[in-house]
Amino acid sequence: MQLDTLLRQATLFDGTGAPPVLADVGIAADKIVAIGDLSTQQAPSEINAKGLWLTPGFIDTHTHSDAFLLLEPYAPSKLTQGVTTEIGGQCGGSAAPRLNGAKLPSDWEAQTYPPRPGRETSGPNWDTVADYRTCLEAAAPAINFILFTGHNTLRKGVMGDAPRVATPAELTAMVRNLEAALEEGAWGFTTGLVYHPGIHSTREEVLALGRACARAGGMYATHMRSEGDHLLEAMDEVFNLVRESGIHAEISHLKTSGKANWHKLPLALEKIEAMRAEGYWVHADRYPYLSAGTDLDIILPEWAAAGGATAILSHLTNASDRQRVIDELNATTADRAAEIMIGGTWSPEMTGASGKTLQELMHLWDLSFGEAVVRILLADQSRTGAFFFGMNEANLHTILSQPWVMPGSDASLRAPWGPLGKDWPHPRAYGTMPRFFRILTETLGLSPEAAIHRMTGLPAQAFGIPNRGVIREGAFADLVLLDPQQWQDRSTYANPHQFSTGVKDVFVNGSPVLAEGEINTAAPRRGRLLTRA
Repeated sequence: MQLDTLLRQATLFDGTGAPPVLADVGIAADKIVAIGDLSTQQAPSEINAKGLWLTPGFIDTHTHSDAFLLLEPYAPSKLTQGVTTEIGGQCGGSAAPRLNGAKLPSDWEAQTYPPRPGRETSGPNWDTVADYRTCLEAAAPAINFILFTGHNTLRKGVMGDAPRVATPAELTAMVRNLEAALEEGAWGFTTGLVYHPGIHSTREEVLALGRACARAGGMYATHMRSEGDHLLEAMDEVFNLVRESGIHAEISHLKTSGKANWHKLPLALEKIEAMRAEGYWVHADRYPYLSAGTDLDIILPEWAAAGGATAILSHLTNASDRQRVIDELNATTADRAAEIMIGGTWSPEMTGASGKTLQELMHLWDLSFGEAVVRILLADQSRTGAFFFGMNEANLHTILSQPWVMPGSDASLRAPWGPLGKDWPHPRAYGTMPRFFRILTETLGLSPEAAIHRMTGLPAQAFGIPNRGVIREGAFADLVLLDPQQWQDRSTYANPHQFSTGVKDVFVNGSPVLAEGEINTAAPRRGRLLTRA
């Protein structure tokens, strides 16, 4: 047997939840070809794995790395956690298709991307999913990627940021564009129904798109219309779509946001369990942190945010509208000042604001809550990131204890260097996997094999990803070799750009892209855009 790599005497967790075994593993090309006692075999590359754990590559089920993989194809913040596959295009926002000049989220739109033949622009240089696929293949990422198509992205490609219900003709165009995206390699369809412009959609609009996705064999993932005051009603909307279409569904970053809603968790879990008991394919993901991370402008009154960044800035530069925004924020949201922390900023004026709460900035600047928010948004042209501490630990642990919940970082890849090192990311970008594992095993008492199954075999099963998430002969060689004693997250809100420790080697499609804890630039990058076909 001709092997390329041989890992000897590893403590092997196969991703199924079975207890670990001591075994050798042989890799040839991009596949696992032998498991067991391989003491008589040799390979050009051999690794002594004695005392280390060998697991399938971890699958981050909810990410936003679509565009950033073109800039940092090694995905260092993910690779150093042991992530070998990311699932992107989430929360209704995907890199593709960006049709009719539709703008991407500001952090993607602002970057300079490698040129694509025949399309050399300073910003994004793709339109369709096929175009994006060409760009990704040229970038040759170190990890695998699955692209979902975002509802907000589809809407912008047909209607721009129009804050209204779609006409029948516009909905027909969205359905047609979704079908094309699925044909070109998108895995499914996502919504972000708290964001503009999707917040203006009707249930009928989402249902029409969900039915089209189901007909094509795609999957649905949703940042629901509410995760707080109307959580249960939002779940009913999702489950109506599932019943009407039969689509496989993923509830994104399952939570009960806001103290007044913490008590709703048992009812929410009952709804999910009831759907699963009826035979419907429903799962959820969650990051192992107590704060959400999104744009600061999400706290603006709906009338001020309708129409996107252009409309927001128009309101904030108009004296009477600006004062109305300030007054409404002071009346409705000021009591949360200590729970909102500024993340990434863009303007020199905001240097030093990252990592501080709005309460701290209010005192520092001697401004009211509304005045501080408006000052930040104007300086940053409505591109500021923020962390919202609206969850509690008991609910987090209850959610993570559910056997159908998987890790989803809700984060783009990051690096401590280059264009992505200038931001101030949520710690989940660097630490989700080890932190998820530690809570499951050390706090909730799950066995290591059960926790690893939730991070590998379960996501592969839930999303229908063949021959990944498990260690068996014939499966793709997405593998992680780690020291369980050293496997820890280190990223913090005060110092986010810190790699996790303990992951020694990572193989993606057989290529050793992380070796002895360091990115291996000598190894070929064999990550792929995974498609359903």
